Amino acid sequence: MDDSQAAAGLERLTSVGLREVWFDRVWRVGPMRLVEERDGRAALFLPAGTIWKRPVDEAGRVIRIPTASPTLEEHAVQSSSLALIRLGARHSIWLMFDDAGAFDHWYVNFERETRRTRVGFDTKDEKLDLIVHRDGTIRWKDEDELAEAARHGLLDEDEVRREAERVIAHRPWPTGWEAWRPDPAWPLPELPRGWDT
Repeated sequence: MDDSQAAAGLERLTSVGLREVWFDRVWRVGPMRLVEERDGRAALFLPAGTIWKRPVDEAGRVIRIPTASPTLEEHAVQSSSLALIRLGARHSIWLMFDDAGAFDHWYVNFERETRRTRVGFDTKDEKLDLIVHRDGTIRWKDEDELAEAARHGLLDEDEVRREAERVIAHRPWPTGWEAWRPDPAWPLPELPRGWDT
């Protein structure tokens, strides 16, 4: 199936998989509801309670730095969010919602190689995150993981930080989606068949 066929099939789905892929294997994956897709951009809704698969070690502890042989464990997502992604971009913007369903803050996730696939979207997380509060204050997250991943040769720390500087300089928030709310009748999304291939 080529990319155009994948895109046509993707538009007919209600649930898509968002996968983080390392070493040619799925490292983390979860289903999301495709809300909108056009011009290389997509809005994906993740409701609280959705079951994701995340990597764990033999003791069941979450592994944060990618390895070649992850064991995936299911867990329920605790809060709802809306991810705004652009194919090929170096970051995505997530709108985080509070328990009452109101917009709470922005979460900028630095990533690379985001592309569309037959089951949804694949990307590589670059560890660094930026939390932006409604009043404009900014808090960095996971700088230690960024440095550790760089030591393992998984990413270029300086390159990630340059992208972060560009984001702060351009401040791509508000996004226009802050007042958006999901249909309360929507069921939780489920992973599409073939998510692991």
